[in-house]
Amino acid sequence: MTRALLQLALRDRHAARGARFAPFAGWAMPVQYGGILEEHAAVRNGVGVFDVSHLGRVWVRGEGAGAAVRSVSTYDVTQLEPGRAHYSLYCTQDGGIADDVFVYHLEAERWLVVHNAANAAADYARLAAAKQGAVEEVTRATVMLAVQGPEARATLGAVLGAEVCDLELHDCRELSWGGGAVIFARTGYTGEDGGECITDRKRAGPLWDALVEAGAAPVGLGARDTLRLEAALPLHGNDIDTDRHPYEAGLGWAVTLQDTAPFTGREALVRIKERPREQRLGHLRALERGVPRAGYPVYNSAGEAISRLTSGAYSPTLRLGIGMAYLPRALTEPGTRLMVDVRGRSLPMEVVRRPFYKRAEA
Repeated sequence: MTRALLQLALRDRHAARGARFAPFAGWAMPVQYGGILEEHAAVRNGVGVFDVSHLGRVWVRGEGAGAAVRSVSTYDVTQLEPGRAHYSLYCTQDGGIADDVFVYHLEAERWLVVHNAANAAADYARLAAAKQGAVEEVTRATVMLAVQGPEARATLGAVLGAEVCDLELHDCRELSWGGGAVIFARTGYTGEDGGECITDRKRAGPLWDALVEAGAAPVGLGARDTLRLEAALPLHGNDIDTDRHPYEAGLGWAVTLQDTAPFTGREALVRIKERPREQRLGHLRALERGVPRAGYPVYNSAGEAISRLTSGAYSPTLRLGIGMAYLPRALTEPGTRLMVDVRGRSLPMEVVRRPFYKRAEA
C-alpha cells in the first residue's frame, strides 16, 4: 500500500502562488513556483524564502542533553556555548555517514537537532535511545523557513527585529515574535547569507506572509538543489551515505577525535583517519556545453570508467555544467581533465577547487 504524502502546514499558501508539487522524502514539496532559473537568481541576487518544514526537528532537554547528542554524533557539540550551532554527522559503527545534521544549543540544557527528512524516523530513534524520556519530535508541530540571499539579513531584520542583523554565522537565538517564539539561526544551505526560522504552526503563516511582503521570493526545492550544488554542499543520499566516510567526503572538520568521549563510529574513524585516502570527493566543471547529471559515468584520459557523478546540474550562476564524483586521489588535483558520458556524448570536464561559487564578502 502506498503511504499518503505528508502535507506542509503552509501548502495552501504555496499553492496560491502557483507552486508545483512533487514527492520528496515522503512529503509533497513545492519544487518550483515561477521557474527554477528565476528562483535561483532571486537567491543569488536578492532574497528568497524556502519552506523546509520537511526536515526532521527534535528537542533534547535536561541534564546531560549535550553529552547525549555527542554520544551519537561526530562533532563535540558539548563545547558549543549556548547560542551557537554546528554541523555534525551520524555515523555507523564502521564509519559510514548515516546522516548529516545541524545541532543548535539554545540554552544550558536545551538542544535542537535538525535531520534530513528521509532519515528523520531513524535519527529520532537514535536520539531517543541516547537520552530516554527527554527527547521530543516536533517536526509536524512546527514550521521551518530558510531565508537566503545577499539581502536576507535586511529582510530578516525588518521582520524579526534588528537583533538578528548582528548575529554571527552559526549563532542561534529564541526570539519573541507574533505573540510567541521563533527560533532563529544564522545558517543555510545555499552558499549565501541569511538564516533559518522555526516556529509553531499558528505563527508560521503570518511569518511567511511577512517575509514575502518584505521582499523574499518564494523558492522551491529545484532551485535549492542548484544553489547547494554551486556551493559544493553535499546532499545525503547522493554525495554522502553509509558507503562513504567523512574523510573521503571532505568532512573531516565535522569529526572531533581529540576528546575521549565515545560516539558511534569513533573507533572506526580513528583507524580510517590514519589510512591514506584512496578516493576523495572531487568537483568537476564542464569545459563545453552540456548538462551532467547524477549517475553519469566519469572516465579518465585513457577512456577508462573510474566513477559516477553523485550530483550534477547546469549552474545558472556560472552558466555551465558542474558535478561531484568520488575520484582516485591522484585525479583530484585541480586542472585534471576528465570526461563525463552525457547520454552517449563525451563532455570534457576539469577538476576544480570547491566551492564552484562563493559569494563576494560584503
